[in-house]
Amino acid sequence: MAATVNGGQRVQSVARAADLLKALDAPATVFELADRCGLNRSTAWRILATLEDSGLVERDPASGRYAVGYALVALAAGAGHEPLVRRAHPHLRALADACAETASLAVPRALQLVYVDQVQAPHVMAANWLGRPTPLHATSTGKAFLAWLAADEVAAALPARLQRFTNTTITTRAALRAELAGVRARGYAASRGELEPVLWGVSAPVLDGGRAVAVVSVWGTEGRIRARGLDALGAQTAATAADVAAAVARR
Repeated sequence: MAATVNGGQRVQSVARAADLLKALDAPATVFELADRCGLNRSTAWRILATLEDSGLVERDPASGRYAVGYALVALAAGAGHEPLVRRAHPHLRALADACAETASLAVPRALQLVYVDQVQAPHVMAANWLGRPTPLHATSTGKAFLAWLAADEVAAALPARLQRFTNTTITTRAALRAELAGVRARGYAASRGELEPVLWGVSAPVLDGGRAVAVVSVWGTEGRIRARGLDALGAQTAATAADVAAAVARR
């Protein structure tokens, strides 16, 4: 069925599918999505089933909730993260210079994170994390991302077993929940050798509508991070993340 809109042809089924996709800002049931989009439930279910066949949405068999599928994530990735990196890079550079440590930017890919930009401080050797995924429970970057997700999203983002990387890695969900509550209260996350024993860091979310669209991090060796102070670095990183959020909001 087609309807004329502004002199053009509007395909109703495609418009409804687009509305359902745009309503998936968080995992939701078919009933919730139908209500959000003003559709009857059988119509919403048929469209979602078609989108699922195409990989544009995924349905969790346990909860019945739909989420953005990998095919849609791939399309979004094709659009590139260059605009965000371009706006964030000067702020990362300023942060790296101010802290004399490596600063990085990570962005969500579905319910995971990938590093997309990194500024290495002068005279500091650091590993290159660009393009690499990060264990969410064992890094400050991951915890800064998880802290602003809904509880069901956190559960979906984490593996069944939280892997231990070092003696300080958080490996129970109760401890992680407590940690994430502290992250929200402080505005930044910290990692004390939880992925690699000598690697410490702080991270803060770039928030848009209450969700982390990116994460800014500063990290380095334990000795250097201790000397500078986690709280001081955390405050600097949170301020930079707020600056990036303001720059993104001006797009």
